[in-house]
Amino acid sequence: MNIILFGPPGAGKGTQAKYLVTKFNGFQISTGEILRNEIEKQSEIGKKIINDMNEGKFVNDEIVNKLIEKNIYDPQKKNKLIFDGYPRSLNQAKNLELLLKNSDQKIDFIFFLNVNKDIIIKRIEKRKILEKRSDDELNTILKRYETYMQTTKPVLDFYSKNTNFYEIDGSTEIDKITAKIDAFLNV
Repeated sequence: MNIILFGPPGAGKGTQAKYLVTKFNGFQISTGEILRNEIEKQSEIGKKIINDMNEGKFVNDEIVNKLIEKNIYDPQKKNKLIFDGYPRSLNQAKNLELLLKNSDQKIDFIFFLNVNKDIIIKRIEKRKILEKRSDDELNTILKRYETYMQTTKPVLDFYSKNTNFYEIDGSTEIDKITAKIDAFLNV
């Protein structure tokens, strides 16, 4: 089963993705994690990524698509992918469809965790203290939120027409969001 989790930064995608990975013995495909790993390696890609992230921009689609591709074609991960934060642009969504088609896979469920900006700011301020993430500075958060809303709207429009697209109120407690997801999954 392949699942996409959408939502602005701080919506709880990572938390729900970890739950789904455990539940379905799947693999979390977190662009944030993949990008942070490149930064830690201090690779050339990592340096480009950190510049973009510090400016509140999304990382270039070409870089993200290339990093995602090897996960999709990994035979151990086939039909066990939990996408957390990907795709973020229409270009990425179309790339994902092509990669999945070429690897004889599809998306089974798409969940949009909808959360307003005020709640996002509170959550990320808390996360910043707990996890000490450099990409969680307030100005960066606000830029990332605005960029997310602008860039991802076409992606949401693209997927929202699908019968497997579900919008969930992401401002409620974690267990309530999980229960909603479980209800849609019929488990």
